[in-house]
Amino acid sequence: MQVKVYAYSSSVSHLHSPWSPIRKLNIRPKTSLKPLTLSNSLKASSFNNEFQEEEKLKLNLNNSSNEEKVSLPVVIRHSGTVSRYFWDGNDLKLVSVDGINAFSLSDFSLDFGDGVRKLSRLCGSAVRDLFLPREVTENYLGYVKWKFLHRVFSSALQVLATQAMFRAIGIGKSRSLASAAALNWVLKDGLGRLSRCIYTATLASAFDTNLKRVRFSTSVIFSLSIGVELLTPVFPEHFLLLATIANIAKQISLACYLATGTAVHRSFAIADNLGEVSAKAQIQTVCFDNLGLMLAAVLNILFKNNQRLQAALPFVVYPIFSAIDLFGIYQGLKYVHLQTLTKDRLEMIINTWINLGYVPSPAEVSKEEGIDFFWSKGREILPIRIGCLNPKSQIQKLSMMTMRLLNDEDFYFICMESLTKGFKKIGDHGILLCLREGAGTSDVTMGLLQACYIRNGLLLNRISWENNFEGCDFSDSNIRQWLNLKEESKQSVRVNLDLLNEQMSRLGWACKNILFSTQEQARYSFVAN
Repeated sequence: MQVKVYAYSSSVSHLHSPWSPIRKLNIRPKTSLKPLTLSNSLKASSFNNEFQEEEKLKLNLNNSSNEEKVSLPVVIRHSGTVSRYFWDGNDLKLVSVDGINAFSLSDFSLDFGDGVRKLSRLCGSAVRDLFLPREVTENYLGYVKWKFLHRVFSSALQVLATQAMFRAIGIGKSRSLASAAALNWVLKDGLGRLSRCIYTATLASAFDTNLKRVRFSTSVIFSLSIGVELLTPVFPEHFLLLATIANIAKQISLACYLATGTAVHRSFAIADNLGEVSAKAQIQTVCFDNLGLMLAAVLNILFKNNQRLQAALPFVVYPIFSAIDLFGIYQGLKYVHLQTLTKDRLEMIINTWINLGYVPSPAEVSKEEGIDFFWSKGREILPIRIGCLNPKSQIQKLSMMTMRLLNDEDFYFICMESLTKGFKKIGDHGILLCLREGAGTSDVTMGLLQACYIRNGLLLNRISWENNFEGCDFSDSNIRQWLNLKEESKQSVRVNLDLLNEQMSRLGWACKNILFSTQEQARYSFVAN
């Protein structure tokens, strides 16, 4: 529980001026005066301060005892209520100053409108304390609103799908065999959990580098799995096959949800209150899911007298509820502003820094990257890739000269690579950043910043470089031009790197580590000749 205490300064002063008039002294010429030492002056000053404080305390106590009620400059804000300390002459009391604590049923008889307002404020405060953490980012409320939409309709669909599966295995009918139904259920759950382990082990790093894309794609898979479960009553003879496929999809989605949940919650916590944010998220999930159960129950009650309509109900509501569910997930992920750095996010930050002169905030980068679908990303001119050299895609002579110039102090090198066969244009090339084993976060940032400077330099002199790329390999003059461009970009990195890191840290970016995908984790080792 957190309580906020506010202190108000009082403008009323009960103290007289500590300085008194200096009386004129008649000093005889024969009388010798001893000079005042520093220690004596300090003692006198200390004595005067203690005397003044004592007089101030006595004066305040006398004034407080004479007054009936004295308001003290301390206000407490807790659970939506505002209270202030008062001194009534004998006791110290904490009194509500907004009227919420003083709410009673008599308020309705005196002023119905005011009573309703007080009651609504009290209920709203209680609901907020139940569902929302105290210290979160401003975009958290928007995320919760879309989460509510997603969980309610997803829960309702799961209820309808479970009912369909029960009908498929014959539960509730005299011809059903309990042992066969139990065996089918165990088989589908076992195969689903095995698939969940395989999926998690295969895409472990993707949960960090492509969180939004993986989470939304697995949500689509989860929605499709519910549709497969709805088909089990139509094809009861294939129950085990359909149920297993659906359960595999559900387990994959659950693995992604659990793996990415911590990162999502951490993006909202601003006071190291990750535990509180996670606990509130569980409360929200339970309450929203219960509302979905109620929605499914209401639909079943409405059609309970018509078995045919009740059997067709899931197929009617499935496309509607699934669309609302996925729309809520898509909109909710827009409010997740991750502060962790990946190669793509760091490249967005550096491009904005070079072209516009400032570092974008996590919210700006989140808006630009979106869900990051494969098909939504247009092909970039001279894309930057982190990885290892592919001899078949390299400009042989340029790559050879770049590696020959390496020394023990270098933790990365940059070269060009071909993206298509028979390359002739600059747009058919990319920039490769190769990292050495032991390269730290500062080395990665430096290398990516230099690669972006090189790309800008190539694009500024695009016509000249187009002529250089016409041949299958670089000439000696072209190689010298490339090396000069690398040296100029390295000088720019040395000048601007510290300022870039400082502004990134100030805006809340997690600059200690950079997350890499499996392909980006490849490193080279330096072997001295």
